[in-house]
Amino acid sequence: MILLSKPIKGEEAHQVGLVDSIVSPNDLVNTARRWALDICELRKPWIKSLYKTDKLEPLGEAREILKFARAQARKQAANLEHPLVCIDVIEEGIISGPQAGLWKEANAFQSLLFSDTCKSLLHVFFSQRATSKVPGATDLGLMPRKITKVAILGGGLMGSGIATAMILSNYPVLLKEVNEKFLNAGIDRIKANLQSRVRKGKMTEERYEKALSLVTGALGYEKFKEVDLVIEAVIENVKLKQQIFADLEKYCPSHCILATNTSTIDLNLIGEKTKSQDRIVGAHFFSPAHVMPLLEIVRTQHTSAQVVVDLLDVGKRIKKTPIVVGNCTGFAVNRMFFPYTQSALLFVDYGMDVYKIDRACTKFGMPMGPFRLADLVGFGVAVATGMQYLENFPERVYKSMLIPIMMEDKRAGEASRKGFYKYEDKRKATPDPEIMTYIQKSRSMAGVTPDAELMKLSDKDIVEMVFFPVINEACRVLDEGIAVKASDLDIASIFGMGFPPYRGGVMLWGDSIGAKYIHGKLQEWAKRYGSFFEPCSYLAERAAKGIPLSAPAASQVKSRL
Repeated sequence: MILLSKPIKGEEAHQVGLVDSIVSPNDLVNTARRWALDICELRKPWIKSLYKTDKLEPLGEAREILKFARAQARKQAANLEHPLVCIDVIEEGIISGPQAGLWKEANAFQSLLFSDTCKSLLHVFFSQRATSKVPGATDLGLMPRKITKVAILGGGLMGSGIATAMILSNYPVLLKEVNEKFLNAGIDRIKANLQSRVRKGKMTEERYEKALSLVTGALGYEKFKEVDLVIEAVIENVKLKQQIFADLEKYCPSHCILATNTSTIDLNLIGEKTKSQDRIVGAHFFSPAHVMPLLEIVRTQHTSAQVVVDLLDVGKRIKKTPIVVGNCTGFAVNRMFFPYTQSALLFVDYGMDVYKIDRACTKFGMPMGPFRLADLVGFGVAVATGMQYLENFPERVYKSMLIPIMMEDKRAGEASRKGFYKYEDKRKATPDPEIMTYIQKSRSMAGVTPDAELMKLSDKDIVEMVFFPVINEACRVLDEGIAVKASDLDIASIFGMGFPPYRGGVMLWGDSIGAKYIHGKLQEWAKRYGSFFEPCSYLAERAAKGIPLSAPAASQVKSRL
């Protein structure tokens, strides 16, 4: 409970001896009074919890348990100090008695309170709660409208994941597909998502049946006249999405919210052929949609404040952390993180080892490095989104040929069992020496000479080279007003990309290093490796003036006042 900050319910607390009795709410105060009087009048023994030892193992056994817990903590939270401090405090209480344990706890608490980890986690706690405060939407006194039925277009990986998230929060879902085969496959995916929860003990069979009964399949638009929210989750094809939104405008009621789960396409382009641009909004879920906690709500200059308020409410009800962002290629999360893989590809062309980069990033606290991530997402998606960025930001995209070369040889990532890693069984990724052939080819096509200096870099240097371009792009996102505030980008980086929460998110981590240092490094790399690293004006200005990256701009301060 302590190491995972895990709350437990009353029944379990009673079983493990943390509470003495369970009574109904109506009897609570009377029972407590009666117990107090019984103790006072010596009818009941007064047992002080602090001195209870009936649950403690013998000392030797207790030490073994704590030794195992330490090993687990080091493995699961390699960069964190506080789990080990908790174990030390527990051990002190067992060995030296309860008073000594309490003194150690009080002293340890004081030292942890002033640690960087504590500051970061507090920042995350408050920032997460601040994402639902959106100027121009939540400050107008609007109440969310009731959403009683949701339609989802597309039963692929994303569509079925979104449908699962909806039915888990008791929203009836209409799932539309183009034919019977695809519709059945979509419903099977939803079943598999729910069965996985049953297997893990997170759901009863009864609850499984009830959730599944909320899904209705459809091949046409006939039933769309009774839905309040539609989420389109088809492939990233502009013409197809434009056609779908023209149809939705025809078949859905006039109050219905028309949302798209696109991860990169401009929303104005999607809604170009409609007259309903005030109710078109982005509802960008992250894969797998029923598991990942972030929901990126994308508003255009036409999206009504009421629609934003409604979607924030739905986000909260389906237990997501919603962030509201502006409309641009990649929105906030994907745009901020496109340099993550790009810088890694650039450094591989210049002689760095693929697996060394991934190891440095996971050691830093990321769930996976850029190359393992590319394998997971799939090379097809990586190339398609890469093209979007190339069209929109040609001056700062590194055109590596490595992934296209690998695709020519039927390597497409985890789905094809071969990407930067090979996958023999159960998603286990194993380094593959064969990729050196493709790397050599990519280097010769790029016409670059491997840089001997890069071979000697420490993990800290590698992390900076991969993440400073991410911070640079995050600064642009903030400067362009795509994100409302820096703390929203911190939450986006943690819940959308798995940035370690104990580092506080990408902007807070940047501030802990300092704008001046980041700016200097990016300038140095820009001279050496090209314009991909060129620091943006927002970063340059803050480095020159010594202003934190996350401090609001003067114009923002004025508008708030």
